[in-house]
Formats: sequence, C-alpha cells, structure tokens
Amino acid sequence: MKNSDTQNQRIANMTFASVYPMYVEKVERKGRTKAELLQVIKWLTDFDTKKLQELIKENATFETFFQQASLNPNAHLITGVICGVRVEEIENPLTQQVRYLDKLVDELAKGRKMEKILRGS
Repeated sequence: MKNSDTQNQRIANMTFASVYPMYVEKVERKGRTKAELLQVIKWLTDFDTKKLQELIKENATFETFFQQASLNPNAHLITGVICGVRVEEIENPLTQQVRYLDKLVDELAKGRKMEKILRGS
C-alpha cells in the first residue's frame, strides 16, 4: 500500500509526546494498564521507561523515535488492518513502524492476551 508523500511526512513529523497520552487513555479506558502499554512499547522498540520519558521530554518526532529504536526482529509478524490499511502492505518503512505501534496498542486495548501481542517472545 502506497501512502502519499504528504501523509508519510505528516506521520514522520508527528511527535511521540503528542500521541502517547492518547495511547495511555485508550488502553486504560479498555481496562488495561500503563505498565502493559510500556511492556508493548519496550517489546517493539527496546526502549525502557527512562528512554521513553527522555523522548517525550525532547518532543521527539516519530522519525527520531524510530531512528533511535532497536525494532524487534519479530515486528514483521504484526499483521492486520489499522486505519483501513493492512500494515504488512505499507511501503514506507517509517509509516509501517508507526502503524506497527498503533496496531499493538489496538490489540492491547481490545483485550488480546499479552503473549499474542508480543508475538510469542
């Protein structure tokens, strides 16, 4: 799936700090915890809580966020639809990584078991 360059640039320039509170609100509203959200983010990016707080404080863009991440080798196992698009078909690597994170947050909020969300690792 090919996104427009404008959309890819918009996603790249969006700050993690602006989206993170929405992730927290979404999972907590559905009965999950912030600790579970942090576990999911750590699995995908290898960021600990301290590093996440640094990135939030710096107002890091998603581009910077994922440049500093060590993406989990099993991230390619994240499949499905997010925002009407299959994540495995997204051609822009950064946009795909952001959508991986969105997909994991959705799965957490929908009550999926943690071992399934973390793709068996």
